[in-house]
Amino acid sequence: MLLLSVLLLMSQAKGTHPACGKRTIFERGPQYSRIIEGMEAEVGEFPWLVSIQARNEHFCGGAIINEWWILTAAHCLSVEGLNPADLNVVLGTNDLQSPSLEVKGVTSVVVHGRFERRTMDNDIALLLLDSYIVFSDLKEPICMPRQSSPATWTQCWVAGWGQTKPGDLNSVTTELMKVPMIIMDWERCSKVFPKLTKNMLCASYKNMSYDSCQWGASSLHHRI
Repeated sequence: MLLLSVLLLMSQAKGTHPACGKRTIFERGPQYSRIIEGMEAEVGEFPWLVSIQARNEHFCGGAIINEWWILTAAHCLSVEGLNPADLNVVLGTNDLQSPSLEVKGVTSVVVHGRFERRTMDNDIALLLLDSYIVFSDLKEPICMPRQSSPATWTQCWVAGWGQTKPGDLNSVTTELMKVPMIIMDWERCSKVFPKLTKNMLCASYKNMSYDSCQWGASSLHHRI
C-alpha cells in the first residue's frame, strides 16, 4: 500500500489559467524511476503539486489553482488549534529535502461550509498564500474539470509524499511518488463503501498493493 497525500489529478480539463496543465520539463523526454510499491514521479511531471507543512513537516498535499490559491482536502485542516500562521506551502520540487526549497506562508484557510468529518463529504478547502506564485516549468496551475460528472473519466494518477508501507513510519519518503488508478463505477463502488457520497469518486487498481490512504484495495478520491 502507499500512504500519500490524496489528490485526484485530471490533466485533460480546461482550467482557470490559460497555461494550466503544462508539463514542459516532463514532456521533453522520460527519465528513469525506481519502483517502491509505486513509482517516483519524474521531475516536472506534476508541477501543480505542493507540500502543505506545519512546523516544517509535511502533512498533506495540495494543488496550485492560480497565482494565489492552493486546493487541498478539508480534513487536513480541520485540526483543532491549527492556524494559518502555522502553515507553509513548499512548491516547485519533487524532493522535500532539497537544499533550495521555495516556501510560502498562508494568510487564510477556507474550508467547505458543508464539510462533514464523519463522512468526509465535501472534503475540500482552499489556502490563500502570503505572496503570489511566479509560474515556471516546475510551478504550473492544475486544470479544473470541464464538467462535474466523471462519466467519461477512466484513469488518473494519485501522487504525493508519505508512507510507502502501511504502518511503517520509517518508510516515509521525501520524494514525490505516484500510483495509477482506474475510476470505478460509482454504483458498484457504493456497494463496497456504503458511506460513499455523490461528491466522491472511487478508484482502484489491479495491483492491490497500490493505494493512497490504506482504506483497502480501493481508494476514495474527492471530485474537484
